[in-house]
Amino acid sequence: MEQLNSELYLRNLYIMQENERLRKQAKLLDQENQKLLYELKKKFSKTNSTNKQDLNGSASTITSSPNPKSSTKP
Repeated sequence: MEQLNSELYLRNLYIMQENERLRKQAKLLDQENQKLLYELKKKFSKTNSTNKQDLNGSASTITSSPNPKSSTKP
């Protein structure tokens, strides 16, 4: 019985160590994910503001060309 307890204790210790390792890894992955999300939002925000400036800032004139089908017949 004592041998079984010792084995279970060691197994439990191993599981707790593995759990801690995985917890640290998950924390690092979460930090990386947050950083990438921040960079993506920043890039999207710059792209979005640039597009708005292009739409508002550039006054493009539209010239109309004569319609060949609407010409008078001889």
